[in-house]
Amino acid sequence: MLIKRLVTGIVLMLFAAGPVLAMDTYVIDKAHSSVGFSVKHLVISKVKGTLDDVSATVTYDEKDITKSSVNVVIQSSSIDTDNERRDNHLRSADFLDIETYPEITFKSKKIEKANEGYVAIGDFTMHGVTKEIALPFTITGTIIDPSGNTKMGVESLITVKRSDYGLTWNQPLEAGGVLVSDEVDIELYLELGKQQ
Repeated sequence: MLIKRLVTGIVLMLFAAGPVLAMDTYVIDKAHSSVGFSVKHLVISKVKGTLDDVSATVTYDEKDITKSSVNVVIQSSSIDTDNERRDNHLRSADFLDIETYPEITFKSKKIEKANEGYVAIGDFTMHGVTKEIALPFTITGTIIDPSGNTKMGVESLITVKRSDYGLTWNQPLEAGGVLVSDEVDIELYLELGKQQ
């Protein structure tokens, strides 16, 4: 009788674990990924930059992607516009204030199908302010690399208003407009590796 109960318990545990076992974990391949941004300067041009220290973990359900989740952590000190003076200003209290707010994060709450891709709805935190955003993304494919590792490509483009996160520093221009645009375009091109 005891053995029968044990066997029944093990079978029930395996069935309960089924959905969990179906999930795969992918992490970012930093050498083959990039997070970029661009903002308008003087109204007439764009300045581009990157955020170079990014960690991302995706819990992925291949059979039902809407059951997946994503967690991204960016070190705000890693901002790079190829101009040391400007980068130091962006790291200062006028902008990111990296001493007080060292990380920029996104954590999904749910994922929905949208047209040809998907949307991850979740909390985006920057400069100590958290807001729910809808992050559209496309899975560009999965492939086995020459070393036998499973890789997945993900792309995302989104525009956020920096003023929504307390980043309001600016200078008015005599001809009208401001020195730096409120809108920031963010581009993510990620290569993720499946964990064994």
